Amino acid sequence: MHALAGARSVNLFATPLLSHIWADAPELNPLLREAILAHEAGRPGEGRSNFGGWHSETGLLEFCSEAGRRLIGHMHAVVEEAARRLHAEFGRPPAPLNWVLSAWANVNRTGDYNQLHTHPGATWSGVYYVDSGDAAGDGAALQLYDPNPGRANLFFPELSTANVLFKPQPGLMVLFPSYVPHAVPPHRGTGTRISIAFNVRREPFP
Repeated sequence: MHALAGARSVNLFATPLLSHIWADAPELNPLLREAILAHEAGRPGEGRSNFGGWHSETGLLEFCSEAGRRLIGHMHAVVEEAARRLHAEFGRPPAPLNWVLSAWANVNRTGDYNQLHTHPGATWSGVYYVDSGDAAGDGAALQLYDPNPGRANLFFPELSTANVLFKPQPGLMVLFPSYVPHAVPPHRGTGTRISIAFNVRREPFP
């Protein structure tokens, strides 16, 4: 069979994702870890997608003081970079955007996990790793699932990727659209896995 000269092939509906390892993590993470564990000790935590573990209140990491403010700045920088690259991909100049950000800390110990969920009402969602907790295997990894399940299940499933794993690494920040389903399998490590999740909403929304 002859190739079709002049035929054009493209992959549509790609999902943007940005990951970055912050160079100041060795200095920043011990401060975040101490503040988060101290805050956990005095509060019962919230129940969201987590089974076991501890979920702080949502805000701007006020309980982490200056370290929290610095990390919030990193979150804004990643969001601005992701938006800049997204606009460039579509051939559009970057536009000034108004973002509303909220963040919370998660502490997982052996057996704790987060069920599959999305973050409706946000534009971007992300996670930053403070401590991997000596994670073993795929335990405690961030699992991102294809937001179009039909693509993975019905359309050339042998060529599709149903989910992508990001293993926790101190200093790693991952940003993805809030509609992407994600989960965290049970933590199999012996240490304390500490992460900070965040949502960023573009105003006006959507």
